[in-house]
Amino acid sequence: MQNGTGQKTAVYGNYIDGNWQVTEDTFPVLNKYTGEEIARISKASKEDVNRAVTSALHTFKSKKLSPVQRYEILMRTAQIVSERKEELAMIMVGEVGKVIKDARAEIDRGIQTLIASAEEAKRIAGEGVPLGQPGCDNKLAFTVRVPVGVIGAITPFNFPFNLTVHKVGPAIAAGNTVVLKPAEMTPIIACKLAEIMEEAGLPAGFLHVVNGFGQETGQYLLEDDRIAMFTFTGSPGVGRHIKSATGIRRVTLELGNNSPNIVHHDAPDLDKAAELCVTRGFSNAGQACISVQRVYVHRDVFDVFVEKAAKVAQSIKVGDPADSATDVGPMISEKEAKRAEEWIKEAVHHGAKVVCGGKREGAVLYPTVLVGVTAEMKVVCQEVFAPVISIIPFDDIDDAFRMANDSRLGLQAGLFTANLQLALRAVHELEFGGVIINDVSTFRADVMPYGGVKDSGIGKEGPRWAVEEMTEERIVVMSL
Repeated sequence: MQNGTGQKTAVYGNYIDGNWQVTEDTFPVLNKYTGEEIARISKASKEDVNRAVTSALHTFKSKKLSPVQRYEILMRTAQIVSERKEELAMIMVGEVGKVIKDARAEIDRGIQTLIASAEEAKRIAGEGVPLGQPGCDNKLAFTVRVPVGVIGAITPFNFPFNLTVHKVGPAIAAGNTVVLKPAEMTPIIACKLAEIMEEAGLPAGFLHVVNGFGQETGQYLLEDDRIAMFTFTGSPGVGRHIKSATGIRRVTLELGNNSPNIVHHDAPDLDKAAELCVTRGFSNAGQACISVQRVYVHRDVFDVFVEKAAKVAQSIKVGDPADSATDVGPMISEKEAKRAEEWIKEAVHHGAKVVCGGKREGAVLYPTVLVGVTAEMKVVCQEVFAPVISIIPFDDIDDAFRMANDSRLGLQAGLFTANLQLALRAVHELEFGGVIINDVSTFRADVMPYGGVKDSGIGKEGPRWAVEEMTEERIVVMSL
C-alpha cells in the first residue's frame, strides 16, 4: 500500500497468541504535523478480542514464569529499547506529534519504568500476621501475593510508550497476562513494544495487542468477564463508563486533572517558578494530565510573575516536531486544537486577556497565557489539555487553597513557598493525590506512587504500587 508521496505505507496487525494477524478492516494513522498517512492498522473484531482473551486466560492457567524469568525478560526489553531509542522516538514524532527531544526523554523514562518493573518482579512478598486471640494457639498465619489473572490495559495517546510500559511492565512482573488496547491515534509504538518483548523472550500468550476504537474494541474488552482487572488512562467520562461496566472487578483509573499551581509571595525563586509553570504547561503541547493549567499567584508578585511568564512563553519555539530546536509541536488533531482555540475565544469574550499566543495553524496551537479569567470559564474549571495556562491573582493563601480545591479533579498540585509550615499545611489541605513543593504539578518520577482523588481516578501507578494493584493478598493459616 502506498501513501500520497508514493512511499509504501506500513500495515500493522493485531498481536494474538504470538502471531501478527492482519485484517481487511483497517484504519489510518496520520503524521500529526503533516497530516500524511503513515500506517494502516488492523481493526480487531469481537472474535479477535475473544481469541486474545482466550489465549491470555489459557496462558495464565497453564504457563508460569518464575520471578527471575520475568526480571530477565523485562531487563532484556529495556536493553533492546535502549538500542532502538532513536527509531522509537521518531515513531512518536510522527504518530503523536511529540517534539523529538520530548520523544527521546519519554523513551528514556520508559526504559527506567521497565527496569523498575523488572526489579519488582523479585520483590513480591506477603507478610506475617500475628494471631494474638484466644483459640489461635499453635497457629501460624502469613500472606502471599498472587497474580490476579488477565489484565485489560487501555492506554492513551499522549505518552503512548511510557504509559504503556507503566501497565504492561508491572503486569508481567506480577505474573499476569495482558490484553492491550492502545489509543487508536497512536498504536504503532505499542505494536513495536510487543515486537520487542517477543524478541526479549516473552513467550506467546503473555501479551496481546488488539487495535481499534474505544467504543468498539474497548467495549468488547469490557464485556468479557474473563478479564480480572482493567487498567486505564484517559478521560473521566470514559473512566466512569469503565467503572460502571466492570462491576466488582478490579480497576485502576488515571483520569486527568486541571492542575493548580500556587506561587506565594515568598517563593524562593520567582524566575524558576515562572519558567517551570510556563514550560511545563506547554510541554507535550499541554497534553498531559498533570500539565500546569491554573497558576494562582500572590498579588504582591503577580505583575512581575506575569511579565516573567510572558517572556518565557515568547521564547518557546513552535513548529516541526522533528526539528531538535522545537519546543512545542502540533496537538493530537486539528479538531482538538480548534476545541482549545474556542475555549480561549470564549474566555476572551467573557473578559479574559491574552498575554501571548492564542493563534492556531492547523493542529498547532501557539502557547497561550491568559489573565483576567474567572472560575466559570472552561479554561479554568475543565481540563484544557492544550498549551494554555491561566494566571490568577490571590490575596490570602486560604483563598488560593480554596480555589485550587474548587474542582472535581484532584491528581497533583504544586506550591512554591519558602515557608515550611505552609508547605505542610498544603500537604494536608490540598485535595490531590500528589502535592509538589517548590516544583510544578507536572513533576513525576516513574518509581513514585501516582494516582488521584475525586474524579481523577482510583488506584495507584508506579511499578511497586501497580504490582500491588495487580496482585491479590491471600491469607494462609497453618495449624502446627
